[in-house]
Amino acid sequence: MDYAGKAEIVRHDGWSAFLDSHRSKGGRLVLLTTRGAERLDAFRFEAGDCLLFGRESAGVPDEVHAAADKRVVIPLAEGARSLNVAMAAGITLFEALRQTEGLPRSLA
Repeated sequence: MDYAGKAEIVRHDGWSAFLDSHRSKGGRLVLLTTRGAERLDAFRFEAGDCLLFGRESAGVPDEVHAAADKRVVIPLAEGARSLNVAMAAGITLFEALRQTEGLPRSLA
């Protein structure tokens, strides 16, 4: 896509390397999970939060779940299993940016 240049992509040599890098910068690891303890609509994001999303089929490994500082769930209608990961990421990112005043100001 033509907007890929606006993204900073950093690759790590596995989970441990990512975790070390993240911890050195500070901020919380916020995991979106069906096993979340806090609802998205009640959760308060902070600048510096790092959002984590798992695979649609299996979520995240237990070690990732355990490392998360916060575990957030998107409330769904009764009987609904889950959202696909792109939809969950979009909803969550919008809410996080809205709360931390990171949304673009212009309408263009």
